[in-house]
Amino acid sequence: MKHSVKSPKELSLEKKILAHIENEKTAHRAAELLIHDSEVNALQDYANTVSIVRLGYNDHGPVHMRTVALNAIHMMFLLREAGIEASLEHENAGTFEDSLTAVIFASFLHDVGMTVGRQDHEFFSSILAFPIIDRLLGQVYPDNISQRCVVRSLTLEGIIGHMGGHKIHSLEAGIILVADGCDMKKGRARIPMTLSTEPKVGDIHKYSANSIEAVTIMKGAEKPLRIEILMSSDVGFFQIEEVLIPKIDASPARKYIELLAGTQTAELKQYL
Repeated sequence: MKHSVKSPKELSLEKKILAHIENEKTAHRAAELLIHDSEVNALQDYANTVSIVRLGYNDHGPVHMRTVALNAIHMMFLLREAGIEASLEHENAGTFEDSLTAVIFASFLHDVGMTVGRQDHEFFSSILAFPIIDRLLGQVYPDNISQRCVVRSLTLEGIIGHMGGHKIHSLEAGIILVADGCDMKKGRARIPMTLSTEPKVGDIHKYSANSIEAVTIMKGAEKPLRIEILMSSDVGFFQIEEVLIPKIDASPARKYIELLAGTQTAELKQYL
């Protein structure tokens, strides 16, 4: 499969990611390597082909993985602003920037297993991602094998744990889980909605995602993180109640999150 030219959306997300972490030298280097790596880009493109064309699901490709990265970076900075230590800091195993680097790696690689198929794709993602993580971390930490091992392990936890079916324990992996669940805006379902009108197994995900008008991540009123979701119709509650909330419940970050959602004509309902 020939790699396609990056879309304006991909390029815009990349610019935002790099701008958000411009003062974090190690994390910025990691993001640059991932953005420009031909193998990463090829896997992300083909993951989308399998997800959308073959399976009829929504976006699991380069735009989605960059959106998750931006969501996760935003959450990490909000937690730091609130004085919450990431797991590596709390355990004296690394710095905030090491945690941020692992979160970026996991975000960019968590769905590459969709190139194999939907079932157990998080485990296939970890298999496919391992040599890439090893190769690129060698450039991020050229003289520190200890931190390469730590960040690699944390990255793999974030990848394997992103579906909520595998128990995770680090705050960093928990952020990946929530950041992934927050990518539910209607643009994510636009392509599969136009490709087929025949009923398929992924349809409820497409139609529920297509009703999500906006997802906003901000500083909370009582907790460090606040997620607000605005919908055009009630079908969007499926995406929230069946996809996002189970991910939040399975996340070590749950105690730091406020969640509100509602339609454009109704008051926001507070879930958490």
